[in-house]
Amino acid sequence: MKKVISVVGARPNFMKIAPIHKAFLKYQDTVTHLICHTGQHYDEKMSKVFFEDLELPKPDFYLGIGSGSHAEQTGKIMMEFEKILLEEKPDLVLVVGDVNSTIACTLTASKLHIKTVHVEAGLRSGDRKMPEEVNRLLTDAISDYLFVTEKSGMENLKKEGVSDDKVFFTGNVMIDSLTHYLEKAADSKILNEMDLTAGKYVLVTLHRPSNVDDETQLKRLFKMLAKISEGRKVIFPIHPRTRKNLDNFNITDHLNGQIILTEPIGYIDFLSLTKNAQLILTDSGGIQEESTFLGVQCITLRTSTERPITVELGTNQLLGTDLDKAEEAAMKVLAGEIKSGQVPELWDGKAAERITKILVEELL
Repeated sequence: MKKVISVVGARPNFMKIAPIHKAFLKYQDTVTHLICHTGQHYDEKMSKVFFEDLELPKPDFYLGIGSGSHAEQTGKIMMEFEKILLEEKPDLVLVVGDVNSTIACTLTASKLHIKTVHVEAGLRSGDRKMPEEVNRLLTDAISDYLFVTEKSGMENLKKEGVSDDKVFFTGNVMIDSLTHYLEKAADSKILNEMDLTAGKYVLVTLHRPSNVDDETQLKRLFKMLAKISEGRKVIFPIHPRTRKNLDNFNITDHLNGQIILTEPIGYIDFLSLTKNAQLILTDSGGIQEESTFLGVQCITLRTSTERPITVELGTNQLLGTDLDKAEEAAMKVLAGEIKSGQVPELWDGKAAERITKILVEELL
């Protein structure tokens, strides 16, 4: 019997591990699949709700790490995860995405000579000021096997000299979760609860330091949202980091009845909001992918993206942090001037099946 431990730490990880866990159930006679939740995101709405929405079992291990600096968080995860690895002696550790839990658990397993696999490998923004970019680079460098979501990932790994026999193009597990839960999302009551009309509101998710840690930039953002809200309701499920800065900077003068700030929202309800939005303003990676699959217009307020396929093929516009430019583009979308897009290769809801089949039949 082989043993695999998959790691989740932050909200985006849950949507990636859920389909992988379901796919491993097909092999439960030969593979034991365990889930370790590091507790990197410790807010109940950021984790517990997601486990329930995604029908994930209670984690087999919970580290309860919580917040802290990058060094504190990474170090604590490594110390606690090492205890689990020494006790459980898994054949493989599987990590997803690019959060601190991703690199911390990969590094810990590697030093104990336990094979590691990185799902969503090869993505690069080219901006090492982003902690996620550093996590991506380091995780890929020390992982034994790399599973890639889009063609840029294959190209990046080849440029970095990664051996072809370590790399597998398997598609996007985020889209597996999305396709699996679309029907459930159609039954969500969130639009009624918020008094929203499908296709007549703007959805906002912003949490990156470049957008929310600088007082001037955050004030300009809300000024832009106030302008947009003159014609459409603006729904903003607000990240704890953004909420904290909103309070610290006393940014209330740009709020009105058309800008609706909410607590973080569970996966199913958020999927409904994403699918039915006329426009999404974001600095998140995953939402660029989800909006492209759903054909929803997306404006990304970042200077670079590690998911270029969403711009090349999809409905995403990468506009940097120039908010005048972003406002102009948003107004064009709301006036009906939209970007057409298509679904990237292998974003078909079957990535987890491909990943587990390769692992079980070839690598374990």
